[in-house]
Amino acid sequence: MLAQKKFREIILQLLFSIDMGDGGREELLPLLMRELSVSKKIVTQAFERATSIWEKRQSLDQKIGELSEAYDFKRIGRVEQNVLRLGVYELEAQEIDHEVAIAEAIRLARKFASPEAASFVNAILHQATLPV
Repeated sequence: MLAQKKFREIILQLLFSIDMGDGGREELLPLLMRELSVSKKIVTQAFERATSIWEKRQSLDQKIGELSEAYDFKRIGRVEQNVLRLGVYELEAQEIDHEVAIAEAIRLARKFASPEAASFVNAILHQATLPV
């Protein structure tokens, strides 16, 4: 069984690839299987989750834009956008504790973007958990 941390990393990589227009399912799945040494089943599940998130991107982006008062969504880096999409998606799905979803998003931002991005992601996702 693949750790959830690694699974989220694959989802993020797929989201970023889809966002950048770097190929479809036929190109991405074999590439990730080879590069990350994971099974077709795992990559397929990650692709399905990434696709689900991508299909909800308009509502996710709108929410992120509302939470990010200081920055226009379009000014947020692509990696950070996709980390935030994944984070907000997980917060809304309520499949895991909010603290876990936020901590994982921070970890992904730190690993794939920068420490500053991690702080930004933390602030946005924390704000998403506050009562309206």
